[in-house]
Amino acid sequence: MTQALRHDAMRARNLALVLGAVGARGSVTRAALAEMTGLTKTTVSKLVGDLIEGGLVVETGAVRDGERGRPGVEIRISGQHVAALGLEINVDYLAVCVVDLARTVRLRRTQAVDNRAAPPVDVIARLGDLVASVVDEAVEKGLRVVAGVLAVPGPVDMTSGVVHNAPNLGWRDVPLASLLRFPFPVRVENEANLAALGELWFGSGLPDFLHVSGEIGIGAGLVVRGRLFRGAHGFAGELGHVVVSPAGPPCRCGGRGCLEQYAGQDALLTAARATASVRPAAGASPAGACGNAPAGPPHKAGDAAGPPSPGMLLPAQQGVSWMLSRLREGDQNARAACERAAWALGVALSSAVNLVDPDAIVLGGIYAPLFPWIGDTVADTLKARLGQMRGAVPPVVVSRLGAEAAALGAAGQVIEQVMADPAALLHG
Repeated sequence: MTQALRHDAMRARNLALVLGAVGARGSVTRAALAEMTGLTKTTVSKLVGDLIEGGLVVETGAVRDGERGRPGVEIRISGQHVAALGLEINVDYLAVCVVDLARTVRLRRTQAVDNRAAPPVDVIARLGDLVASVVDEAVEKGLRVVAGVLAVPGPVDMTSGVVHNAPNLGWRDVPLASLLRFPFPVRVENEANLAALGELWFGSGLPDFLHVSGEIGIGAGLVVRGRLFRGAHGFAGELGHVVVSPAGPPCRCGGRGCLEQYAGQDALLTAARATASVRPAAGASPAGACGNAPAGPPHKAGDAAGPPSPGMLLPAQQGVSWMLSRLREGDQNARAACERAAWALGVALSSAVNLVDPDAIVLGGIYAPLFPWIGDTVADTLKARLGQMRGAVPPVVVSRLGAEAAALGAAGQVIEQVMADPAALLHG
């Protein structure tokens, strides 16, 4: 019995070794795999056969490695059978994507829906309907969805799948994982963390960066040497609740003056349709103990004292698209709203940079399409506040994934799991 267990463990390790080598090289022959892994050619051939049978790799054609000998057959990851599901619940939409093992996005679906204060069971029911239709389409394409990961905008207990507090959804201590009913395993994780992983695996590929997800809420994910930093309890990255001004407007989290109240989607849209205020000039802010530290965010006495109510917001179908159209037309309120939000974002990010020292800052979510109107101000604010402390300020760049980053990161986690333990899938 012990010998059989040892054999199974060794086979599982070797399957992962071979599959990882194929993934790293893109395409490789059995002979090259034997050389790369240190396994015998006979062992490699058996393992490759198992991976082909399981639909994880495919033979693509003969290739000659050198001058002599018989040509080998190239092996590469197969995108025709196994697939991962990335899911996202956000405040104003649901999203689902199917990604095959070769990391190609095969299906995308987004449903605009107001999830504010909606009972979790109702949200899960709507998500379930969306997932069912997408999985049916995937099956028609010959794909087998093996697992999924669900992104939610709030801190998640990774062990229990409990969402501790998602203030923009109105959820607190929701046992979300136990509410899920899918024909395959689905884990729950924080949206901002998954967006950072989406950027790592499907976007820029930078090994060290801070990814900022701008939606109605604002989250951040820190990637260090190609790995996500979660913090001691998995709750790192709540950038939206970094205080920009202690005397600022109240936030849904219970605090005051949080970044979300100046640079979140609701705050941006509300400011764009009101008489917007503009941040002070870079040299005009009173200096604090740490250099150019403004005493508080710019606002006028007539500005709203609290977060915008849903009734005051622009219609959902307008949203950021409306904002972009106003910006392109040169609307001064829209431009001032972006200027104010970018300044506040720069203030919050300067604290983050001092604390975690990222190589780069990647702006995603709604900040991606708004980047032409906010990028320079964010960078200038960082430079003004950090220039005396650092020889160089991290560059601020835009994500090309935008709002898709979290769902892609969710699917990517499933793919990484399959690559790390293909034996579990083959045995299943």
